[in-house]
Amino acid sequence: MKATAPPAKRRRGPRLAVLALVFCSLLVPIAFLFNHFPAVYVTDERPQQEIDLPSFDRLGVESGGGVNEVKREGAGVSTGVNAEAQDALEKISRSGKDSQHKSDSEPSRVSTKPKVLPTPKIEQPNPEVKPVSVPVQPTKGVNDNSKTRRPRFQNADDVEKAKACQLEFGSYCLWSIEHKEVMKDTIVKRLKDQLFVARSYYPSIAKLKGKEALTRELKQNIQEHERVLSESIVDADLPSFIKKKVEKMDQSIASAKSCTVDCNNVDRKLLQILHMTEDEAHFHMKQSAYLYNLGVHTMPKSHHCLNMRLTVEYFKSTPLDSDDSLVHKFNIPDHRHYVILSKNVLAASVVINSTDSENVVFHILTDAQNFYAMKHWFARNSYRESTVDVINYEQIILESYPELGTQQLYLPEEFRVFISSFERPTEKTRMEYLSVFSHSHFFIPEIFKDLKKVIVLDDDVVVQHDLSFLWNLDMGDKVNGAVKFCGLRLGQLRNLLGRAMYDPQSCAWMSGVNVVDLEKWREHNVTESYLQLLRKFGNSDDEASLRAAALPISLLSFQHLVYPLDERLTLSGLGYDYGIEVEIAQSSAASLHYNGNMKPWLELGIPDYRKYWKRFLTRDERFMDECNVSP
Repeated sequence: MKATAPPAKRRRGPRLAVLALVFCSLLVPIAFLFNHFPAVYVTDERPQQEIDLPSFDRLGVESGGGVNEVKREGAGVSTGVNAEAQDALEKISRSGKDSQHKSDSEPSRVSTKPKVLPTPKIEQPNPEVKPVSVPVQPTKGVNDNSKTRRPRFQNADDVEKAKACQLEFGSYCLWSIEHKEVMKDTIVKRLKDQLFVARSYYPSIAKLKGKEALTRELKQNIQEHERVLSESIVDADLPSFIKKKVEKMDQSIASAKSCTVDCNNVDRKLLQILHMTEDEAHFHMKQSAYLYNLGVHTMPKSHHCLNMRLTVEYFKSTPLDSDDSLVHKFNIPDHRHYVILSKNVLAASVVINSTDSENVVFHILTDAQNFYAMKHWFARNSYRESTVDVINYEQIILESYPELGTQQLYLPEEFRVFISSFERPTEKTRMEYLSVFSHSHFFIPEIFKDLKKVIVLDDDVVVQHDLSFLWNLDMGDKVNGAVKFCGLRLGQLRNLLGRAMYDPQSCAWMSGVNVVDLEKWREHNVTESYLQLLRKFGNSDDEASLRAAALPISLLSFQHLVYPLDERLTLSGLGYDYGIEVEIAQSSAASLHYNGNMKPWLELGIPDYRKYWKRFLTRDERFMDECNVSP
């Protein structure tokens, strides 16, 4: 009889390999989220920063606060002369790939409990200071926009919830309130609630003597609800007799509640369900806030396409701006000169289109990456009798100050500030975005050495009325004409200001529309004072420290040198505050300032205010059509 060979042992190696591949396929997306997304914040959009403000009215009370060191990813931009074209195209291509990765799926500031997605560090990837509520006495007069805002909350509970949400998630809370969807599938949700309650009571009812019928009834209703919910996830899928089942379950639950049971068990069960639901809701809120920040801090794909097309076209075509007579206008002191710091072609274009531009020179300071796109755009498009001068900030600083090395362009810094009132504690804590000069602003007098006076405009500003009266202002010995913001005073920043000499009652001021007397600036050595303060407050080579110090250093550098402009000059808050009356935005202010996260060129911009920005977009532009930039 022939011996049979024993059955071959099954090899477990391939099985383990398949399991390992499946496991890795699950880990890769998670690793992508945790490691790749933080780089999203290195974009052309500028994130906002949070500040910790002690109470000005409690000067004798010890309070914590300070600047927390935060890492920021990014790299300097090369400005080599011999390889300018190649460098610019490579940079734009790299940034485009990054933005595409980001849009397929910028965090920034707060939270420390990651679940699946990294915690949305709301409002600032950079120099960050933990936000806290700032109690202040109400101020009247300067920059008091309370009459322009409609009330948004009706009771104290809503106020407290909004305050807690904004402290953690910032402007995302304002956006989520405005886009809150009406609850759908109410019957399905009610079935789930009944099921939770019935399950909580069932174990206690089952232990009671004489309640066997109620026990069977509860069990039957629980099983029927489970079966219905396993087959239906929306109200439209529910059977026609569902109302009878709902009423039957209500009667069973009412009977269970009338019995004497061990309340501790029921409470424990309901508390478990409550905590589980709250954790799940908070987790989804963090996910949503993360995606919101990803949207507001990522350059739209259409804008990146426009920059890339313009840059390619610049090197393919012959120069369009070879008129030497225009260059002569750039340095004539008697002309009216506007300075705009921007990395956004369309934003800078809207500012110029909205400004009365007869016999005006616009100087646009941009970075090396966007320089050629800006150059070609403004050479292609005319702006009445105005002249546009596009300057590569990084190159001119490198040539003028080689000892400083490569200096990247910093746009106006924005800080998120919370303000509350001692006299009206039930009033909603106000969240404001305070924009101030960045590091790059302090080199404007050195870049324009022949000019005496300029008006500095942020690129998120729209001019509605004539600003020519600003050129006739007599500011005396003052340097910076700005709208003051007395909701914040230097005394509230004592933890940030340290031992520096300052007037605690001095108000903060806003960038956006600023009249700058360059002669007085040089006379008062403001740039030298700024550099001295910078060495005191932080390392100028460290971007995080540089940006974190922007608020205290800007305020200290111009202390007693600010000429207060009429608050009606600028209506601010259009990038975060849904409560501004549309009629007031349309008629009262000479300019609109879209400070905040929700910039008008983003899809997340506030629709009621975006229309004022979009009406100044350039029309019938070929590259805008090719890149699907909708006016």
